[in-house]
Amino acid sequence: MSEHLKTELIDGILTLTISRPEKKNALTGAMYNAMSEGLERAETDSAVKVVLFQGDGDSFTAGNDLADFSAQSVANDTGDSPAFRFIGNLGRATKPLIAAVQGNAVGVGTTMLLHCDLVYLADNARLITPFVNLALVPEAASSWLLPARIGHVRAYAMFALGEPMDAATALACGLANAVVPVADVRSRAMAAAVALTKRPAGSLIHTKALMRDHQKIAAQITQESSLFKERLQTGEAREAFAAFAERRAPDFSKI
Repeated sequence: MSEHLKTELIDGILTLTISRPEKKNALTGAMYNAMSEGLERAETDSAVKVVLFQGDGDSFTAGNDLADFSAQSVANDTGDSPAFRFIGNLGRATKPLIAAVQGNAVGVGTTMLLHCDLVYLADNARLITPFVNLALVPEAASSWLLPARIGHVRAYAMFALGEPMDAATALACGLANAVVPVADVRSRAMAAAVALTKRPAGSLIHTKALMRDHQKIAAQITQESSLFKERLQTGEAREAFAAFAERRAPDFSKI
């Protein structure tokens, strides 16, 4: 487990709280592994009826810790990373997933919401997918799931231009169930989680399976992951990470 991922199981609700607020909840390998362990536990433990994701501090998550990304871009590491383990578990999840999101939800912080069955946003939430800005490609089957949900042009603007989406727009686009004040987002998500624990678990699992094309999701994740790993080794990615670390605009013109 990770000191930055709090796990609590009460009355059938497994709450996974991302807790690295001093770093805007940027995700390390240990944090990804801890979230994976939570999802894997949910699949095997009948006591878990619902999984609820939330984040401490003023951000849901800043996405992947860029120091980890940068290290991968120079290490020629093509093995399965903790991030891809977590993404795979999201794609295979059979029990209800709920998210309570405040502040910025960057990268996987947004793409993981496409695997959640209920999403509650604080009114200050912003969904950001800056993959192309980092010379990467989308992940978590989002290259298929996001356009399917909100349309090609909106999804392309989020991916290619890195345009944030605010909470009100996300609600209007069908990416969330409700937008509530920051102070209420956790209680709203928890109320939904409690309601789901009262429903027949078998029916919930079958309903989710009928609503998701697991084979398509798995195939898209595999294709994205292969390209993502390739992109991490490119000069473009090294320039993007160096520019971020040096707080300057990247220059891809000579690559």
